[in-house]
Amino acid sequence: MIYQSGYLTIKGYDERFGIYRLGFPNREVEVGDYDSFFRRLQSFFADTPYEMVRELELHYQNVLFIVFKLVGFYVKVEYHTVRGRVDLVLQTDRFIYVMEFKLDGTAEEALRQINEKRYAQPFELDGRKLFKVGVNFSAETRNIEKWIVEE
Repeated sequence: MIYQSGYLTIKGYDERFGIYRLGFPNREVEVGDYDSFFRRLQSFFADTPYEMVRELELHYQNVLFIVFKLVGFYVKVEYHTVRGRVDLVLQTDRFIYVMEFKLDGTAEEALRQINEKRYAQPFELDGRKLFKVGVNFSAETRNIEKWIVEE
């Protein structure tokens, strides 16, 4: 399903082992183009059969975790800090994304939580570009309603 929705593409095939190498058709996460990345995620969620979607924030968190893991990114969910747990931290060689999710809340609330609880603090001296991302999912549309990114 991830491949059919255009979210992944086949980058290569090893005939000897019968293994496909997958990758992003457009490496938005790796180049910091978060708007294109989230529009692609909206398309991905729109292609998900409604019977598979659960009205829980955890559902969306799990889907994103699986997608990121499948394409080989370093990703952690429920990342513990001294002030709470970050919903998802995604790291590439050049960027770090600290993400907080809300279901039927607001992207502003999610970003405010990142800032108030200083979830990005453990990564501030890392040297990679840091993005704080607040995302709201809608139970009605079963999709990403809005995202806000603070650099």
